[in-house]
Amino acid sequence: MPNNLPTPYFMINEDKLIHNLEIAKRLKELSGVKLVLALKCFSTWGVFDIIKPYLDGTTSSGPYEVMLGHETFGGENSGKENHAYSVGYSEEDVKQVVGICDKMIFNSLSQLDAHRHLVEGKASIGVRLNPGVSRAGQDLADPARQFSRLGVQEAQLTSELFDELDGVMFHMNCENKSADDFVELLNSISERFGAYLDKLDWVSLGGGVFFTWPGYEVEKLAQALKLFSEKHGVQLYLEPGEAIITKTADLVVTVVDIVENGMKTAIVDSATEAHRLDTLIYNEPASIGEASENGEHEYVIGSCSCLAGDQFCVAKFDEPLKIGQRLHILDSAGYTMVKLNWFNGLKMPSIYCQRSNGDIQKLNEFDYQDFKRSLSQWSVK
Repeated sequence: MPNNLPTPYFMINEDKLIHNLEIAKRLKELSGVKLVLALKCFSTWGVFDIIKPYLDGTTSSGPYEVMLGHETFGGENSGKENHAYSVGYSEEDVKQVVGICDKMIFNSLSQLDAHRHLVEGKASIGVRLNPGVSRAGQDLADPARQFSRLGVQEAQLTSELFDELDGVMFHMNCENKSADDFVELLNSISERFGAYLDKLDWVSLGGGVFFTWPGYEVEKLAQALKLFSEKHGVQLYLEPGEAIITKTADLVVTVVDIVENGMKTAIVDSATEAHRLDTLIYNEPASIGEASENGEHEYVIGSCSCLAGDQFCVAKFDEPLKIGQRLHILDSAGYTMVKLNWFNGLKMPSIYCQRSNGDIQKLNEFDYQDFKRSLSQWSVK
């Protein structure tokens, strides 16, 4: 890994990305499922040349993601699909993307009724269903949480509705690392919604299925997907995000100060609030590549933002940390680059990819003008 690049920066590793993609390829071959990349998790299109040969397209959660998928992953005659979903479309949103998506999925029956006339004949039409069951470790990310706004509830469904649809989407997982758990959910869906699904062409089972996690029973997942597809006569889709890019990228930072107030804190030139937001939102400590489980020297890895509780983790090291030392914050691809912000006017991390041949490719870098332009473009005189 190069040590002369200015920090902070993200480094994506092509070999690690291909490792995950080969597992995805195997799942597709065994099951017949199609995989579309969830851009809400990872949209760094500079490495789509690596991903495109393995996946069938992209899926989106907002209009700009639909456009990005079309321009950088699919497009005319590409053979790649572009799925469009939003919790709430405006009429302008629908008009903007209907000509560049293959499937448009509505979150509610009222949205379907309001916009169907704009989509018919241009894209395949679906709705999101809320199955009322899920596997999610955090209530914040649970699609089936109490009073959830995500998807049509079972009690609202009629058989006639499915005569007018091409497909449906369920999303009920978040980092589900158990094939048995997923099979249980799949059986529940088949039992409760099967008569409806038999009328459809396709079913998306959403994302959050962590089939690249070490030890995941890919064959069991594949068999369940294949049986479900054959039983209901539908083309199945999964929408992996984290499963594709897990453990493929580090956020590299530098220790700029060490302070002590009951515990030693190593302050680094990055911040969770600006550069790794999910660490803060979900209170899930980061992992440091240089840390040692049995190390004798313990530090808070603190951010350089002004938010008092903004820290990456507590970690132990074999040797004392030093100012100027670099640390690698591991597994920093999913829900990181898509959530970068300019809080505190901190320097935005550059983005690089280490290719399989050892070359370092710069994908993006940012400067003060990017910060300034993000806040105002014109002045009022």
